[in-house]
Amino acid sequence: MTPTAPTPAYRRLGVEERRSQLLDAALSLFAHRAPDEVSLDDVAEAAGVSRPLVYRYFPGGKQQLYEAALRSAADELRDCFDEPREGPLLPRLARALDRYLAFVEGHGTGFSALLQGGSVVETSRTTAIVDGVRRAAAEHILSHLGAAGPGPRLRMTVRMWITAVEAASLIWLDEDRQLPADELRDWLVEQFLAALEVTARRDAETGAVVRALSGDG
Repeated sequence: MTPTAPTPAYRRLGVEERRSQLLDAALSLFAHRAPDEVSLDDVAEAAGVSRPLVYRYFPGGKQQLYEAALRSAADELRDCFDEPREGPLLPRLARALDRYLAFVEGHGTGFSALLQGGSVVETSRTTAIVDGVRRAAAEHILSHLGAAGPGPRLRMTVRMWITAVEAASLIWLDEDRQLPADELRDWLVEQFLAALEVTARRDAETGAVVRALSGDG
């Protein structure tokens, strides 16, 4: 008689492990569907748990779960721009964009909803989370430029470029990624340098940054 294989022991997840499991399930669903198309039952099924358990961790329901997922995505996006300050600046920026575009591509359909609220009720909290990502990215880039206490023109140029990167990413998804990711990355880096050069005509601080970049081998 063949011995029966032992049944794996059930392991009770800790609070943080369970919460992470539910967030991972939600983010996976949001990556392919807009948040308003994802129900708590969908999240429960994807995580292999009951709907009441989802409510236990997110008593505020779908909106609370969405905001938590948005914070998780925001943390990942912030990390995209966290590049060591070593070597020439433009290759550093290219590496950051590689990570950013990989995130965009990986989240696909859900990227627009994750960053812009989708059809889920937008709140001051979700707006602050998204704006925090953009501000953090700007601070990272300004620090890499070596701009101590940057003036308004340089700050505005960097923030305008970040907005352009976000818009280009959304268009890239909408047009089925017709451009290869590395080509889009290089184009965005070139646009960054071009924007700095335009601002440098009116701003001595930005002019110094452009001159430093031109000698950055």
